[in-house]
Amino acid sequence: MHNFTANYEKILEVLYRFASENVLPYQRRTPKLKDIEVVSLCLTAEYMIIDSENHLFRLLPDFLKLKIERSVYNRRKRKLFPYLEHLRQRLSDCFNEFEDCFIVDSMPLEICKLSRSSRSRICKESSLSYPNKGYCAAQSKHYYGYKLHAVCSFNGVVKSLEITADSVHDIQYLKDIQHQIKNCTLLGDRGYLSSGQQLNLFESCQIRLEVPMRKNQHNYIPQPYVFRKSRKRIETFFSQLCDQFMIKRNYAKSFEGYKTRILSKITAVTVVQYINKFIFNKNINNIKSALFKMHNGLY
Repeated sequence: MHNFTANYEKILEVLYRFASENVLPYQRRTPKLKDIEVVSLCLTAEYMIIDSENHLFRLLPDFLKLKIERSVYNRRKRKLFPYLEHLRQRLSDCFNEFEDCFIVDSMPLEICKLSRSSRSRICKESSLSYPNKGYCAAQSKHYYGYKLHAVCSFNGVVKSLEITADSVHDIQYLKDIQHQIKNCTLLGDRGYLSSGQQLNLFESCQIRLEVPMRKNQHNYIPQPYVFRKSRKRIETFFSQLCDQFMIKRNYAKSFEGYKTRILSKITAVTVVQYINKFIFNKNINNIKSALFKMHNGLY
């Protein structure tokens, strides 16, 4: 198990700096496992890449296994989604409070193969959450699922995120950004090229959207090298989510469970980044190094 208890206790120690013990109202009795402990258990499982809850509960130490059942854990974890997002935002603010330049991009989230899409019932409990077919130009392939939009700093810490159907164009996400950030520079790829949206962002919230022009555009001007290089930071972050946290591996059947799983993985990354900077005082994106230390109980 690579010292599950040490990982759990270290993450719990970090969470106690930002949150209270219980946030949900309990009508009958106070649960044995506090809300913040449920979140810590969830983040520890995602951090250690334990995607199956059945497997997680087979490996849990007795002091946790006796406090909560698997089905109860699953229901409470989904109800704590807003609380988890609040924790992620507070952790993110520790890095991004004085940032004035961010990067925006999107990545595909495939929930099943195209050949199974017509008969798949995953995430179809509500018409508002239906996945659909889409095309990823970066990977030159069609897929079935959702699209993850994210805004991160040059250090790779997520400022804002959203899951949408793949049919939602990247430019539509910019309309939500103006309610979350302001007075900054935002770097994007050619998928965000829209002169009207650039003007709207600048006039409404002083966001300067920097997007490379197409070579066949009138008055073409190459984008500065520093912007092109800096934008790769979010692509590296997406690669870490896929490689280290297996974000594309899905065992959830409902959209509530699916979005909670995605948020848990990104929050787990943010917690590791916080530990790297404020506890180990090292590069926050040395995720593999942090995993090695945690798994050897050096905390």
